[in-house]
Amino acid sequence: MSKQHLGHTARKRFGQNFLHDNYIIDQIVSAIAPQKGQHMVEIGPGLGALTEPVCELIDKMTVVELDRDLAQRLRTHPFIASKLTIIEADALKFDFSQLLSDDEPLRIFGNLPYNISTPLMFHLFSFANKVQDMHFMLQKEVVSRLAAVPGNKNYGRLSVMAQYHCQVMPVLQVPPGAFNPPPKVDSAVVRLIPHQTKPVTLISEESLHKVCAQAFNQRRKTIRNSLKDSLTEQQLIDLDINPELRAENLSLQQYAQIANAYESLKQEQEQQ
Repeated sequence: MSKQHLGHTARKRFGQNFLHDNYIIDQIVSAIAPQKGQHMVEIGPGLGALTEPVCELIDKMTVVELDRDLAQRLRTHPFIASKLTIIEADALKFDFSQLLSDDEPLRIFGNLPYNISTPLMFHLFSFANKVQDMHFMLQKEVVSRLAAVPGNKNYGRLSVMAQYHCQVMPVLQVPPGAFNPPPKVDSAVVRLIPHQTKPVTLISEESLHKVCAQAFNQRRKTIRNSLKDSLTEQQLIDLDINPELRAENLSLQQYAQIANAYESLKQEQEQQ
């Protein structure tokens, strides 16, 4: 099949790779398991590979699409146009809380462009308390990073923040041939279920972001060095955290301890 799939040329700048393998599509839709009455939201519907089969199971859904031509195609789609609310917007900047009505939590899914997947995850985590679950097709490496445990080479800031906000469950692997044009990497589908109660208690989420960024931006250094702007070596020892460790050796619980200690110190200094 040529790149001109149904009259639409995949655009490099949007990172478009269109899903066309029906067996894989069925597996993804089964994993999402859309039900009538739920508020389904698709990011980047593209040519409707997931939109169409999901629409067959429900009465209405919302799609967020940046590409004007694709949004227009969906508006005039012969079978599903009447079921869709189409939002022409950049998902990275879109306020997903606008979509909430009747306190029905959002169920978000999509085959995400590789070039925005990591910043989009961080953006979506900020709406986690309004979301029932999320199912995304991502680069397999990104799914590995979301699910990685301490000590694993894929473990990083994305792992810590994702696991703070959500339960992370890899669902299935998808070969490049399922897409048109085929990407150069393997893909995978992940299920993210926001925690009803967060696994750790934080004084400030912002401070967790900050200490994770500091630690992982210099992941080869020991935390004695990478976190020196936040806590002293003695303060780490007082938390029962070995200052010789590197960023990838610390658990979410330990990052939460560091973030809370940092935030407490900051608040004390501000009060003085």
